[in-house]
Amino acid sequence: MDDGVATGNTILAGISMLRKRNPAKIVVAVPVSSISAAKKLTEVVDDFICPYTPADFYGVGEHYQDFSEVTDEEVIRIIRTNKL
Repeated sequence: MDDGVATGNTILAGISMLRKRNPAKIVVAVPVSSISAAKKLTEVVDDFICPYTPADFYGVGEHYQDFSEVTDEEVIRIIRTNKL
């Protein structure tokens, strides 16, 4: 899962690492992706879930009202609150 995919290269590297562990299934789920990245990922995963692949894609952040970074403290708080 990711906040979106521009080129797909980072996720492809992760998929390559996962494949070495022989998973039963690899699913990539993102809210937005470039068309070219979606095509690449569809070919190498079992399921690719992405509801929005705009024709004009310039970056993941342009599809969010607020794309600010999340601090380590926020992540820790969320994990503790949700007991993940």
